[in-house]
Amino acid sequence: MRRTRVLLAAAVVALTLSSGLWAASRNDSADAAIGGITWQDEFNGAAGSPVDGSKWKFDTGGGGFGNNELQYYTTSTSNVQQDGQGHLAITARKENPANYQCHYGTCQYTSGRILTADKFSQTYGRFEASLKIPKGQGIWPAFWMLGGSNWPTTGEIDIMENVGYAPNTVYGTVHGPGYSGAGGIGGNKSLSAPLSDAFHTYAVDWSPNLIVWTVDGQEYFRVTPANINGNQWVYNHNFFMILNVAVGGNWPGNPDASTVFPQTMLVDWVRVSGYTEGGTTPPPATGATALKSNLNGRCLDIPNGNASDGVRVQMWDCNNATAQKWSFESDGTLRGLGKCLDPAGGALTNGTPLQIVNCNGNPVQRWTLSGAGDLVNLSANKCVDIKDNNSANNAALQLWDCAGTANQKWAKA
Repeated sequence: MRRTRVLLAAAVVALTLSSGLWAASRNDSADAAIGGITWQDEFNGAAGSPVDGSKWKFDTGGGGFGNNELQYYTTSTSNVQQDGQGHLAITARKENPANYQCHYGTCQYTSGRILTADKFSQTYGRFEASLKIPKGQGIWPAFWMLGGSNWPTTGEIDIMENVGYAPNTVYGTVHGPGYSGAGGIGGNKSLSAPLSDAFHTYAVDWSPNLIVWTVDGQEYFRVTPANINGNQWVYNHNFFMILNVAVGGNWPGNPDASTVFPQTMLVDWVRVSGYTEGGTTPPPATGATALKSNLNGRCLDIPNGNASDGVRVQMWDCNNATAQKWSFESDGTLRGLGKCLDPAGGALTNGTPLQIVNCNGNPVQRWTLSGAGDLVNLSANKCVDIKDNNSANNAALQLWDCAGTANQKWAKA
């Protein structure tokens, strides 16, 4: 994101990618073994509330950010606020009158740019966000990472970029010494509909000597040291995350008469998972706990303490039994009686029943309990749900779209 990029160079990169010259061989390095959640923000604050200051800080100013951008980044909730519906809204506005001074004169636009620098950074793992991006000529949303302030020596990983004149296309890029700016090395994928029409999950899986980009779980680009033309691979230290909506600049061009303001990027969540060296299972987390439902005060339970594969979990009166003790492990699994909570058949659709089976390393066995009490399957991005709002003993559990309802809310007990 933080670089000068010309349209001709972007076109050349896209053409080169289509010919496969930048595509890394799948034999160059092993794919990342992804562990449990190490950091997350689900943006469950009240409507109009600011971003969580313990997790994010702001970049401010209107200096063009190396790209001749036109916006002034503020700390105002007019530009960055939680919407009360489980989203963060980053909004670019056309200001009248303009109250800020930019590199080109009085700013016509304001927007927001937040980052985890000095709050959180990590080496390797999965970095992902669910985003509904804005649209329009001259609009430039981004989700990206920096390895430090000495750019490009410390590196940049662009997880998601979009420019308004290419509404269906996501771009993923790395920048480092000798391959920065217009020389950044990247790939792109075009979907059948504009990215602004719906939420999509944008991610990188980053491991030693390999970075893989996906959109909605589908890989579209990967890069290894073999792809950077003999230059230095600088992706072996901590990186922090950035979310922003830029206006104008060398790559997207400036807004025109067709551009409608305000334009908002909605962020459903941002999550970071750990990396497991060599794909081995890390030591189990210490301590197990009951998981109590907000709907009925009953606990997530393995019927009759039966640890056989395929046993369907249920709700039952909390009784401190071993069959109601669950542990969140560092590989992302949720375990009871030595087995993993698992969507039956590996399905990720609404209504999929939940069972226990042997832990097998399948990503569908990864879960997280959010600060808002949502017990979320990370592959499906769906919640553990008490079927039919049944408050009785023996109530069945299933995967379902997260709705914030009591039958989807859980607390450690």
